[in-house]
Amino acid sequence: MSEIIEVMQKLIKDFQNPFLEQMFSQISHGKMLRSSMVLAIAGKNQQSIELCAIIELIQLASLLHDDVIDESMIRRGQKSINASYGSKSAVMLGDALYAKAFYHLTFFDSLIAQSLSNAVCRLSSGEIYDVFLAQSFNPSKEKYCLMIEEKTASLIASSAECAAILAGLDAKDYFHYGKCLGIAFQIIDDILDITQPQEVLGKPAMNDFKEGKTTLPYLFLFEALDHEGRERLQGLCGKELNQDEKKWIKDHLEKYSCIEKSQQLAIGIAKDSLVKIKNPYNPALKEMIDAMIQRSF
Repeated sequence: MSEIIEVMQKLIKDFQNPFLEQMFSQISHGKMLRSSMVLAIAGKNQQSIELCAIIELIQLASLLHDDVIDESMIRRGQKSINASYGSKSAVMLGDALYAKAFYHLTFFDSLIAQSLSNAVCRLSSGEIYDVFLAQSFNPSKEKYCLMIEEKTASLIASSAECAAILAGLDAKDYFHYGKCLGIAFQIIDDILDITQPQEVLGKPAMNDFKEGKTTLPYLFLFEALDHEGRERLQGLCGKELNQDEKKWIKDHLEKYSCIEKSQQLAIGIAKDSLVKIKNPYNPALKEMIDAMIQRSF
């Protein structure tokens, strides 16, 4: 991963802008799931390293914009760029990362450029979907699944597809792998937002619900509650919760096994990711699924 970060830093230096470099240097690069997947599929070579750098720039750009939209002051345990430099600077840095990524995409096969460009279109659509769904209580699992498929899974699916193109493998099969992995990854993320403390998450616990987002565990809970319980859950969504309110939600999530149901759905989707990949067998892809499902942050 250090080689990928070095390429990213080189691309940033091309701007010859010390303020941009300063902001970029304060970004945490996280788990770099997409890069791990690309290298597992395409192997390590100069092209795959450069592709990973482009994908990571796109991912970082989307997170910069996401933090501005959500007014998040913390990202991966440290101050977000918008918290340190303001929303205007964060948005412009995101735009710069997108522009740099797309410029360097032009040196790749047109199928790769088209795949990633389309993924960013879908990612942006998913962001808009997410914003509008959070304006009122969303009780629909179908809308939730569509949103996470666009917002999270689209770039992961495209990354797998592009890696397969580089390696001369069946792009459609690997796109399916990435899409399933991305959907399951987001479901697990949404579960951890409830089950893990701020010290582990690097952001406040139950932050999604405070922002008005009804993720899968809350959707299972809404289905299980009676009319009075549903009204209370809807009333709590999108507000700062006190300890009693958090306890009421967590007690009922446990009562109706909402976390377990969400985990089982994520596991089923993740297992389906390998259905189309028969040959050649790649144990690294199975290991990625296991690690993603079993993670605690």
